[in-house]
Amino acid sequence: MEKRYTVEKGATVKFRNAADFCIGTGRMGLAPQREYYEQLKLVQEEIGFSYIRGHGLFCDDMGIYQYRKGWKDGKVTVEYNFTYLDRVMDMYQELGIRPFLELGFMPKMMASGEQTVFYWKGNVTPPKDYSAWIALVQATLRHLIERYGRKEVLTWPIEVWNEPNLGSFWKDADMKEYLKLYKVTAQAVKAVDEGLKVGGPAICGVDDENWLRSFLSFVKTNNAPLDFVTRHHYTSYTPQWDGHYGYINLHEPKYAFGELERSRAIVDSFPEFEGMDIHITEFNTSYIPQCPIHDTNLNAAYVAHMLSRLGDKHASYSYWTFGDVFEENGIAFTPFSGGFGLVANGLIRKPTFWTFAFFKKLKGDCVHRSEEAVVVRKPGDVYRGVVWNADGRNTGEELAFTVDLPVKKAVPYCLMVKTVDEECCNPLKVWHDLGEPANPSREQIELLRESAKPLLTTSRFEDGTGVVNVSLHLKKNAVQYFELVPAAIHSDTGFSYERTLQQVIEDSEQ
Repeated sequence: MEKRYTVEKGATVKFRNAADFCIGTGRMGLAPQREYYEQLKLVQEEIGFSYIRGHGLFCDDMGIYQYRKGWKDGKVTVEYNFTYLDRVMDMYQELGIRPFLELGFMPKMMASGEQTVFYWKGNVTPPKDYSAWIALVQATLRHLIERYGRKEVLTWPIEVWNEPNLGSFWKDADMKEYLKLYKVTAQAVKAVDEGLKVGGPAICGVDDENWLRSFLSFVKTNNAPLDFVTRHHYTSYTPQWDGHYGYINLHEPKYAFGELERSRAIVDSFPEFEGMDIHITEFNTSYIPQCPIHDTNLNAAYVAHMLSRLGDKHASYSYWTFGDVFEENGIAFTPFSGGFGLVANGLIRKPTFWTFAFFKKLKGDCVHRSEEAVVVRKPGDVYRGVVWNADGRNTGEELAFTVDLPVKKAVPYCLMVKTVDEECCNPLKVWHDLGEPANPSREQIELLRESAKPLLTTSRFEDGTGVVNVSLHLKKNAVQYFELVPAAIHSDTGFSYERTLQQVIEDSEQ
């Protein structure tokens, strides 16, 4: 397949890039683990997200809600313990990332029922006493403001619950009860400080249109606080399970984007909420944490396409998740267990890691956007672009991509290309070739890390015609990043690159 484009001088194209706004995480109780910290540190150093969102703020392993009976009089005392919360928030601040606070799940001693979700048993029932829930929410927010400062905490968005339209995340998927929870929680948040931003309903794609309309109608009718809307977005059909793993087929991108466009239209159909920010607080290809596609180059190329479009109608979109320290269905058996993360256990960058690292660099004026590429121009006559070739049909078709870019005449340029594909940056294949060790040795882990780096190539353009033809060849499921920069030669006295390459081995004199 061949694609060729010409960028006219002064051209601009609509493209809003929020790929680095927010990233997902396993439950908050995992944050003190060393591997969690190391994976997040790696992600922050090489990509750098502004916010992080995950479950479990009020789960019992965080220890915030304490319910004590006196051993003599039996009197019940409620206490709040913020030791672990402070530990996690301090670590986030150290790594330059802020929380996108999700309020959930229900502390066991506050819950009205026994229903739980996940290996770590997050309680998903309403509070038996809403006044106790309100007090917990407000005490937590007041503590955060006291510790980190009002100015800082007002920048932390607050989301009420997670996927209440699923019976596994909210008992019976009871919409009426969730709407009650949302109203009292949002009001409690605003009672702490009107400047705090709160939103919901954090729905996924199950009966989502009905839930979204009902939620907005309820908020409007009851004058409940709402600063932004949230939803989730996964782009796969029902998995087929084999042992520990679920195998999926992906939605066509046009179909996947259409679901989001309908949500935008619903929000905008209410005059009170028209244009309101929509945050996709979770997105990925598959919605299960044991899906091998997450570890593949196809995932990287497919997600590149998503990142090129999600900013059109959304304030942010948070990839689920940054790393594979994650225990929804239990502890992973192997480093490549199909986890959601950008980083596999062992600090091994997956191909999709590089998709985000590449998009992070796309800051500037967009001059080209198509179904396989985004190109931006930065000051100094610098171009940066990301190109992808998602082989969703498994045909093996390759892509010959060319874009003609206007540049300054009589100025030489350097083209740098980083390639991620199934041959040069595919740690999953290397792990397979090594025999799929469940517990790789240190030497094997180092080899896997080494195999997870892009291929770097460079070339020069010195014809000075005022146009540079950037021509790239992408194998199936490849993602390439390129950078075109002015690069005049400033040689040291006597140095000649050409002469250096012409040196030869001479025959010895007889």
